[in-house]
Amino acid sequence: MIAAPEIPTDFTLLQESETHFSSDTDFEDIEGKNQKQGKGKTCKKGKKGPAEKGKSGNGGGKPGGPNRMNGHHQQNGVENMMLFEVVKMGKSAMQSVVDDWIESYKHDRDIALLDLINFFIQCSGCKGVVTAEMFRHMQNSEIIRKMTEEFDEDSGDYPLTMAGPQWKKFKSSFCEFIGVLVRQCQYSIIYDEYMMDTVISLLTGLSDSQVRAFRHTSTLAAMKLMTALVNVALNLSINMDNTQRQYEAERNKIIGKRANDRLELLLQKRKELQENQDEIENMMNAIFKGVFVHRYRDAIAEIRAICIEEIGIWMKMYSDAFLNDSYLKYVGWTMHDKQGEVRLKCLTALQGLYYNKELNSKLELFTSRFKDRIVSMTLDKEYDVAVQAIKLLTLVLQSSEEVLTAEDCENVYHLVYSAHRPVAVAAGEFLYKKLFSRRDPEDDGILKRRGRQSPNANLVKTLVFFFLESELHEHAAYLVDSMWDCATDLLKDWECMNSLLLEEPLNGEEPLTDRQESALIEIMLCTIRQAAECHPPVGRGTGKRVLTAKEKKTQLDDRTKITELFAVALPQLLAKYSVDAEKVTNLLQLPQYFDLEIYTTGRLEKHLDALLRQIRDIVEKHTDIDVLEACSKTYHALCNEEFTIFNRVDIARSQLIDELADKFNRLLEDFLQEGEEPDEDDAYQVLSTLKRITAFHNAHDLSRWDLFGCNYKLLKTGIENGDMPEQIVIHALQCTHYVILWQLAKITESSSTKEDLLRLKKQMRVFCQICQHYLTNVNTAVKEQAFTILCDVLMIFSHQIMTGGRDMLEPLVYTPDSSLQSELLSFILDHVFIDQDDDNNSADGQQDDEASKIEALHKRRNLLAAFCKLIVYTVVEMNTAADIFKQYMKYYNDYGDIIKETMSKTRQIDKIQCAKTLILSLQQLFNEMIQENGYNFDRSSPTFSGIKELARRFALTFGLDQLKTREAIAMLHKDGIEFAFKEPNPQGESHPPLNLAFLDILSEFSSKLLRQDKRTVYVYLEKFMTFQMSLRREDVWLPLMSYRNSLLAGGDDDTMSVISGISSRGSTVRNKKTKPATGKRKVPEAEESSSSDSMWMNREQTMHTPVMMQTPQLTSTIMREPKRLRPEENYMGVYPMQPEHHQAPLDYKQQEEAARQQQERAAMNYVKLRTNLQHAIRRGTSLMEDDEEPIVEDVMMSSEGRIEDLNEGMDFDTMDIDLPPSKNRRERTELKPDFFDPASIMDESLVQNYTGNNKLQQPSRGQYSKAS
Repeated sequence: MIAAPEIPTDFTLLQESETHFSSDTDFEDIEGKNQKQGKGKTCKKGKKGPAEKGKSGNGGGKPGGPNRMNGHHQQNGVENMMLFEVVKMGKSAMQSVVDDWIESYKHDRDIALLDLINFFIQCSGCKGVVTAEMFRHMQNSEIIRKMTEEFDEDSGDYPLTMAGPQWKKFKSSFCEFIGVLVRQCQYSIIYDEYMMDTVISLLTGLSDSQVRAFRHTSTLAAMKLMTALVNVALNLSINMDNTQRQYEAERNKIIGKRANDRLELLLQKRKELQENQDEIENMMNAIFKGVFVHRYRDAIAEIRAICIEEIGIWMKMYSDAFLNDSYLKYVGWTMHDKQGEVRLKCLTALQGLYYNKELNSKLELFTSRFKDRIVSMTLDKEYDVAVQAIKLLTLVLQSSEEVLTAEDCENVYHLVYSAHRPVAVAAGEFLYKKLFSRRDPEDDGILKRRGRQSPNANLVKTLVFFFLESELHEHAAYLVDSMWDCATDLLKDWECMNSLLLEEPLNGEEPLTDRQESALIEIMLCTIRQAAECHPPVGRGTGKRVLTAKEKKTQLDDRTKITELFAVALPQLLAKYSVDAEKVTNLLQLPQYFDLEIYTTGRLEKHLDALLRQIRDIVEKHTDIDVLEACSKTYHALCNEEFTIFNRVDIARSQLIDELADKFNRLLEDFLQEGEEPDEDDAYQVLSTLKRITAFHNAHDLSRWDLFGCNYKLLKTGIENGDMPEQIVIHALQCTHYVILWQLAKITESSSTKEDLLRLKKQMRVFCQICQHYLTNVNTAVKEQAFTILCDVLMIFSHQIMTGGRDMLEPLVYTPDSSLQSELLSFILDHVFIDQDDDNNSADGQQDDEASKIEALHKRRNLLAAFCKLIVYTVVEMNTAADIFKQYMKYYNDYGDIIKETMSKTRQIDKIQCAKTLILSLQQLFNEMIQENGYNFDRSSPTFSGIKELARRFALTFGLDQLKTREAIAMLHKDGIEFAFKEPNPQGESHPPLNLAFLDILSEFSSKLLRQDKRTVYVYLEKFMTFQMSLRREDVWLPLMSYRNSLLAGGDDDTMSVISGISSRGSTVRNKKTKPATGKRKVPEAEESSSSDSMWMNREQTMHTPVMMQTPQLTSTIMREPKRLRPEENYMGVYPMQPEHHQAPLDYKQQEEAARQQQERAAMNYVKLRTNLQHAIRRGTSLMEDDEEPIVEDVMMSSEGRIEDLNEGMDFDTMDIDLPPSKNRRERTELKPDFFDPASIMDESLVQNYTGNNKLQQPSRGQYSKAS
């Protein structure tokens, strides 16, 4: 360590026993000089004492006088900070800037150092300046305290965090300056025991500051300074080794040829290099102990990341000195950091080490201790961290295959199916390196062989085996995409794949099983699709990107190669696997990616004919829907009018459809013949033919075959007789649907006659009536098909059909009548809102099978979405949505997202009607509860509490902008009040109305009312009350009292209602962040918009509330202090207040009123307390509280508190930096065995997997990034 007597008193360096913070820095390699000047008295000067500082450089006429520095004037002893300005601009060559500073340092080192000190202060964003007086007489801590006081705390930004073009490159310029400074000073100035001591002491002190800007900037500077010193130490080590070799060579010469003077020079040079290396060690020890060991666990993630990044550079740059467990432990511990940025730096630092295989021996202990942690980081919640963890494991795998166990590898293998493409690609590269990159020596002799005998044959089999073992047979496209970048040659070897399928196995070769052949065909299809489309499968990537010229050329070449190979091979493959539905379905998709022009240019017409014959045979053999649709799509792909093969394919297609249509008509006549019972064979023939026609009608226009009549006859007979097989009905409905859609497409795309429109209109109306009849069918599958098609037809032929200038289609618009709407709604209620166990038909008797349950739920969600689309596009009345909305709480897990989106869309269409629908759904639930439990129900029952909770959810969907929902909320309260007083009690006025308890539910919406609207609603409520009601205090009247109080809350002040203040917590925070909407809204507009909605008040303005006095709580806003007015209160409310016409009351009425008001105040206090308690209890659970701000806790501790917490229980056994000796130096001390001692880690939970025999458990995503 640097000797204590030589340290200046104003910038005191710490002794080894002291602890301060430290930081690291980057460095550029030394250019040019490899030799170091000899160190004489001129190179290493003794330090001046405080009294001597002012005397240096004061000689008359010297350019480095006290008032100049680099030719720039100084005023009042304050630097003009030109150094900071030059670095900030980043335009000048950094070496010239440093050379100018070195020149000024040679003239007057105190002034130059003062300039450097102010440079660091200014780089921290501090406006203060260290003067020469402060530099001479103040201690380091006093200067930092003074600068802290002058720091501008109004803004948290400082140069390293500022945005903008001028600060964009500041960090790199700042780091470059420090690296160049050390590089240019490495031969003399850094050894003068003055400059480096001062800078290190300053940076150490600043890194201990509570000011983040000081701490961040000084840590970065110190770490970059350390990196530069490591580079200097490395050069010194090289020079010492060279000098030692020269000395040994000279000494080994015979005495006659030995030059003694040269030996003395070499000894002197070695001694100087040794002294320099000792000094560099002391400097690095000061930085490492004073900065790094404290700042690598700083409260700020950026600072921790800087430290880890730089220690990785040290270990990579000077592995002999730093690549040992005493330094690796810091990286290992920090891999548990809770910030992804820091974990990412750990992994990138380790990648640089594992990349060099020569360093593997030094990483063995670290790998054994932290391998499990690295494996677990492949599932990190930060995708960037997961990607780098997989890449690190790939490097570990390349360095030594024995390190990773089979279990470790399997944890990475399954990530090839990840939806995040970078993670999947990294896992694909790992998989390729592990299973596919090794090549046997005997394969070298068969590299030029092709097909089944090529070296890729075994690799293709391995890929198939892996795909089957992963048991994710629907995700072959994801597997191919994961390996596409690293295994392109293997995946594009279609000739090899084709040979494995068609050729017989060689002698002794194991043939592929049926499952393996199916997997190989699926993988081959995915590789062809990837090559032809050049984009990842669905779910990976943000969409199609623009291809480069090189990628387009590769795409064209691949399509040509695919077409030339499979135009010949595909008919053979179809012939071999013609009876296997799965294989044929995949093979029939290949022509979609052909370059059809090659059929003509390559004279491959005979192979085209063979392909068409095979497709025809497959259509005749199969009745599977997937196979038939694949055949239909293949014909569609080949029937392209741009190519000359169109006529050939079109003739083949027409012949096939002719035969199918004739056969269907012939079979149908026999099947529907009167007086005969159709047998199963006839039904099967009709069904199979209808399946083929329906599959082709999906992709081809078959209008000329007039299929509507025969299908209509079939469906009508089914309605009349009721014994039609369900599959025939389902496919007949589907086929008829296609007929109508193709006719609509023809009318839309071309000019059509009035007769065409009328014929289509008639067919569509008749078809809708048929579907409506089948909604009551006994078979669930038939009803679901009829419902789905009916929703589609209603949607297509709604008023939306005329959009885009298609007014001529107005005769086709069809609006469902009320009976059809009610039937559709009944179907939804009977078949969608059911328990999972009740869905016996959809699950086909396999309720215990999870897959079938998921499939059944998916089907029900589609049915609900189809009906909700009709609501959203106003095809059916919006009030039908009330039966949907009321199911929101009960079926939230299954359909909550669909119902919530429907609410949002309906509110965008009509806010008031949507509010009426919401209150209607609550009224329906209330009536259902009354029918079940009677009027004397318990208000604490789960049923009533559930309705209140649903009302609270509805209220939350209105958001925070009360002005936008003002009219809707007011209308909602109006309907709710009318419903509550709708049914008077038959026992008389002394008993509450039958629906009065509904006011307790309605109070959930009071928080959404503006204050003036609360008063208006309160006045409207009073119209329904009698004097006797206002005096009642029994429990049965509590809903009325609670609702009144919710309206009165906020009447005297500017606060929100009681309910709003509790259930909408967090709204205050949001209001501060968002600009109030009132700023953009004019007063006349608000008044105009409110006129129509206030009719429900105006219609009874002439009526006077009997014996009710004006409540004293309703005080005009004009009477308040102006500072308490909110923007939305500066104009009259939506609903005008009633004129205050008060007649002089009688004396007995005054007495009764006074008594009533006293009782009312007592009741209000009780009800407020009860309401607050209910809401406080209810706040515990939330389902979709959109209005609530998430409570974000500051997970990072303050710097001081964090350091105190981390220091507690920490036993750092930090070694002094001791550079490796050359041959003539002392031996290094051995490593201590407990550098990975868990006791040194901050949190015991971070090392529970590394102590004892505990094995690291695979964490779920997002659970393993704990705080270090």
